[in-house]
Amino acid sequence: MIIDLLNDVWQTYLKIAPYLFIGLIVAGLLHIFFKKDFIIKHLGKNDFLSVVKASVLGVPLPLCSCGVIPTAMHLRKQKASKGATLSFLISTPQTGVDSIIATYGMMGPIFAIFRPLAAFIMGIFGGMITNNLTKDEKEDREDISPAFECDTCEITEPHTHSFLEKLHYGMKYAFVEFLDDISLQLVFGIVLAGIISFVIPENFFARYGGEGFTGMLIMIAFGIPLYVCATASIPIAVSLIMKGISPGAAFVFLVVGPATNAATIALIGNAMGKKIVIIYLSVISIFAILGGFALNFIFDIFGSEKSYSFMQHHQENSLILNILLILFSIILLMSLFRKLSAKIKYGSHRTEDNVSVSENIKIFKIEGMTCNHCVMHVTNAIKEVSGVEDVIVSLNEKNAKISGNFNPEDIQKAVGEAGYKIV
Repeated sequence: MIIDLLNDVWQTYLKIAPYLFIGLIVAGLLHIFFKKDFIIKHLGKNDFLSVVKASVLGVPLPLCSCGVIPTAMHLRKQKASKGATLSFLISTPQTGVDSIIATYGMMGPIFAIFRPLAAFIMGIFGGMITNNLTKDEKEDREDISPAFECDTCEITEPHTHSFLEKLHYGMKYAFVEFLDDISLQLVFGIVLAGIISFVIPENFFARYGGEGFTGMLIMIAFGIPLYVCATASIPIAVSLIMKGISPGAAFVFLVVGPATNAATIALIGNAMGKKIVIIYLSVISIFAILGGFALNFIFDIFGSEKSYSFMQHHQENSLILNILLILFSIILLMSLFRKLSAKIKYGSHRTEDNVSVSENIKIFKIEGMTCNHCVMHVTNAIKEVSGVEDVIVSLNEKNAKISGNFNPEDIQKAVGEAGYKIV
């Protein structure tokens, strides 16, 4: 029994691993070209075009539902409209170039095309609705000229890097920083997919009415609070389809699983208000269901049997795919080792109090950090506070160790404006 379960997990991993390796390479290349100043330039206006651009830029960017928060809050700080910000928040975590490639590898061309297109449409509608419902709200935000930020090194003076230096950093981002953010979620998704494949009987959802609208509602209830990235949601969706759930219901999970989770909802509410949270969840849920029905219609036209066959047998036993499988396995194990080592290193040094003081070092417990993007954004926010000399933010301890002569209230304000909360 255990062997059969492990085999199901392993088969799921074999299908997705080569495409994830290819996706990570492309994600690293995108990271070289899509810089913060480029995004701010195109999204930093309060108009419809900024909403469209936010959705266009959000679809290919490899950011998960928590990693997108720092970028979105940075956009707000640079005077992007609430509509453009929410458009970015909706479209970005649903897909990424890595998940699009993996979606094609495991689910076929229909899903691979429909998924980013739907994310694009949802982002536009979410942004338009937000701008219309908040157009009478006055925002008192000072005009901020973004300081020079280098994504390749820590030098603050304006400078440039060669293409090889940028390429090196792009691959480091893809195979270290970005992979570290999603590796545990990915393993969780693959294992859960194997469990679903092993435990749930064939055509279970079809027999019990879970393949239609009921199935979509179940996926919304299951996916909204779940913390799973766009890529990790793919093997779960495939396993659900193999057990009788409709492509449309699986699509609903592919939307709400990556686009929402409890931590993201809390962060958006804290940074942008309850009204934005309601719009955010409503747009995602309603359009996910509408997209689910549309996808079922498409599958009825083109035939679902061919697509299901693609999911089951598309994996080719070629030398190239086997090489990619080995390479991805190596970098995944390295990522898991880094995360495990960090937990062991910091596990015995927990901070019990909300704020501790020792030799001019104050330790603040921070709520809402879930990935390396969060750590980077909190670190940058704290560094801008007057009097801060040095700061070390720990994702494992969920805290920030800050030295210098500063006002703790300024730290709390800076962290809050970044979208997080000192507890």
